[in-house]
Amino acid sequence: MEDADAVSDVSRLSIDANIRLLPKSTEKLVGFAVRNKAAIGLIFFCGICSLLLRDPVQLTCSHRFCKSCVEPVDGETIRCTHCHTEVPKETVFSDKGFKNDMSGLEIECYHCDWQGIYKDYETHLEENHSDILCESCGERFTSANSLVLHEQNDCEKTIVACPLKEFGCSDRVERAHIHDHYLTQQHQNAILAAARQLKAKLAPNQISDDMEMETYVHDGTAHSTTTTNNAMSQLPELNEVVGVLVDGVQVLVEHTRDLSMESVRIENQVENLHEELETLKVSVPEQSIFLSGLKPNQEILAQEVASLKQHIDEFQYTSYDGSLIWKITDVSKKISDAQGERQTSIYSPIFYSSPNGYKIRARLYPYGDGNARRTHLSVFFVLMRGRFDHLLAFPFQHKVIFCLYDQTPTQRHLIDCFRPDVKSNSFQRPRSEMNIASGIPKFCPLAIIQQENNPYVRNDTMFIKIMIDFEELPKRVLPYALSLDPGLPAHIRQRLIRQETERQAQQNNNTT
Repeated sequence: MEDADAVSDVSRLSIDANIRLLPKSTEKLVGFAVRNKAAIGLIFFCGICSLLLRDPVQLTCSHRFCKSCVEPVDGETIRCTHCHTEVPKETVFSDKGFKNDMSGLEIECYHCDWQGIYKDYETHLEENHSDILCESCGERFTSANSLVLHEQNDCEKTIVACPLKEFGCSDRVERAHIHDHYLTQQHQNAILAAARQLKAKLAPNQISDDMEMETYVHDGTAHSTTTTNNAMSQLPELNEVVGVLVDGVQVLVEHTRDLSMESVRIENQVENLHEELETLKVSVPEQSIFLSGLKPNQEILAQEVASLKQHIDEFQYTSYDGSLIWKITDVSKKISDAQGERQTSIYSPIFYSSPNGYKIRARLYPYGDGNARRTHLSVFFVLMRGRFDHLLAFPFQHKVIFCLYDQTPTQRHLIDCFRPDVKSNSFQRPRSEMNIASGIPKFCPLAIIQQENNPYVRNDTMFIKIMIDFEELPKRVLPYALSLDPGLPAHIRQRLIRQETERQAQQNNNTT
């Protein structure tokens, strides 16, 4: 019980002492930070701020401190941090002689490469470091003194040593993480070591051994004096240790409380998750049954979407005047696919001879068909089953014209045509979706198409026009008819073709 009281008293004294010795304001002056601290005697450094003395003052115990470090201390007495003697504040005096002794000290600037003597150092700091950057956190300060205060007390990024380094905890961490460090195993071991040492120092036998009773007689009166120098000299050190231990215990208590609250929160979450899991266990089979019912519907919808897409693609290019300009892209790939027999032929979009007429499409073999394979493009005419076939004349007997466009200004189009064989099933009324294709197997030599910079394939694209010749145009008019601007309306093109036909006929009559 006495040991516990002793620890309590020591802890209280330590906390009081720390409060008294800490600076009251971060705006006050402190000593000078120097780079060559190891080369200067410890006698020249303040026992409070641990920096090179600024305006030194001396206590009656002969130890010196910065004037600005001593002035803010509360109370009427000051405790020396070196010998722990308490002296009246009024006995502290400015030590000008010692300051004169310091004036010639060789100094290396803490913030730059400047080297000089003590008496010039303050002027150097004022003139060269009035706008200074904290290397740890990047904050700027208007004086070197402000930066030192910031590094000593406030900077969360500054690397600091563990307060228990003398007890085996050698870690150096950012100030912001010092409380996290207190929770590490290494720091806990250091706390145990410090506690054991504290217990040993506070043992009654140890303290009693350090006490001597002396009796002497003066003016006939007996006086007893208790000499406790050794024990009392240890108390400030113990105070500091206990203060650190108190802080560590406080952090542990707070952390334990936080962990307890976190544990309760996690338990509640687990309970909620368990309830949600039970609900999911019930709903998953229901969802599975529901999804199983959706699968057939999905397949039907996919088929309908594909069918609609096909119809949209067909209607996008639908022509109702008996002609179609077929744009064929990726020509080289289509020839390669046909050569490798991956896809030997392709179909054109569907077109009609009129809104109520024949339903037609073309079929192209990029690498040739039959005896034209490997040598020619083969192009064919395909008659399809339409909605108005019962009203139309069969067999189909109108001439079919194919034109491979020359995409250069010379417009030397490749034109060929054929007349249907009315006895062939290809031109009878369709009984299935499509009749057998019929046309021109040797439409265009592959050598021309595959020739570099040929006029018929540009940007890997070619255009083939399929046209039903209802007016039996003379062969000599075809180049003119197929060279007309495709952007002209159909009736304009037909009128121009008739005019050209009449002109050529008149010219032919005049020559004969």
